Amino acid sequence: MPLSLTVLGTASPHPGPDRPCSGYLLRGGGAEVWVDAGPGTFAELQRHTDPARLTAIWISHVHADHTADLLAAVHAFAFGGMTPPAPVPVYAPADLPRRLAGFFGRPDPGFLRGILDFRPLHDGHEVRHWNLRLSARAVFHDIEAYGLRAECQGSVLAYSGDSGPCDALAELARRADVFLCEADLGTRREGERQVHLTPEDAAACGKGARELLLTHIGAALTRESAAERAAAVFGDRVAAAREGDVLTF
Repeated sequence: MPLSLTVLGTASPHPGPDRPCSGYLLRGGGAEVWVDAGPGTFAELQRHTDPARLTAIWISHVHADHTADLLAAVHAFAFGGMTPPAPVPVYAPADLPRRLAGFFGRPDPGFLRGILDFRPLHDGHEVRHWNLRLSARAVFHDIEAYGLRAECQGSVLAYSGDSGPCDALAELARRADVFLCEADLGTRREGERQVHLTPEDAAACGKGARELLLTHIGAALTRESAAERAAAVFGDRVAAAREGDVLTF
């Protein structure tokens, strides 16, 4: 099985009943990677794997709806009997360690060295874990943010993270089997550069992919309306992600 994606959470900007914020479990080539750690996703992660077995954690940007459950992971790894055999690599914007340390009232993140190994992302960052390659591209948001391209044995997943329209999204999605893309906005505001996407934007940016999977759908939209609007631009093979979905490709 080259690649599989398990949807842990899709909500924006806060979790709801049975609907955590953004988070996904990516498996491929012997690796298991937790992609984004929104509130509620650590509990969902445990439905599908032992968190102590994670190969890596990959974080698109440091907004709380994509990172807050790292706090739960720290407690589980340090005190909850889920201590990993070695510090888990965390690929994330460089500011993440400082933010986590601040939550715990520490001046620096050194106290986490035994469980987390922070490795800063940059545009063009690449890393390989066994047969899984992870590539990052800087995308347009209101803070430092990255999209992801994951490749394993010819299968490709692209992920937008949070982003407004930008060329990097189309490059990530090109020839991907699945483009997992946010669709947070119901409407665009004229004269303002958007830091999120409408369903139509997601479809336009993902035209090069075989399938479009919408996530991070905002409060002004329903899953059904977002998928319908995106399909009018993308064509067939559009769906909205739901918690518990497992895709293999």
